[in-house]
Amino acid sequence: MWYTYILQCKGGSFYTGVTTDLKRRVEEHNSSTLGAKYTRGRRPVKLVYSSSSKDKSEALKEEFRIKKLSRAEKNALTLTLSHGERGQKDNK
Repeated sequence: MWYTYILQCKGGSFYTGVTTDLKRRVEEHNSSTLGAKYTRGRRPVKLVYSSSSKDKSEALKEEFRIKKLSRAEKNALTLTLSHGERGQKDNK
C-alpha cells in the first residue's frame, strides 16, 4: 500500500509526498536528517491529509495532482475530506 500525504509545516506552508509508511515518514520529517530538506527548516510538521493507493504509480499521480492545486484548494482538500483522521481518503 502506498500513501500520498500533505504535511502542514510551521508557518502554515504545505509539503506533499508519497510513502509506504505514514507514521515513519512523518517522524522522519520531524526528527531526522531523512526528512525532506524543505521540512527540516520548518519543523514541527503535522499530517493533515493522506490517501491510500494500490501502487506507487497511483500515489505519484495523486501527488502530482495535489502539487498543481492552489494553496486555497489544498486548504479546502485538508478540511473537506475529514473521514476518521483529518483529511484521510482511500483511493483503492
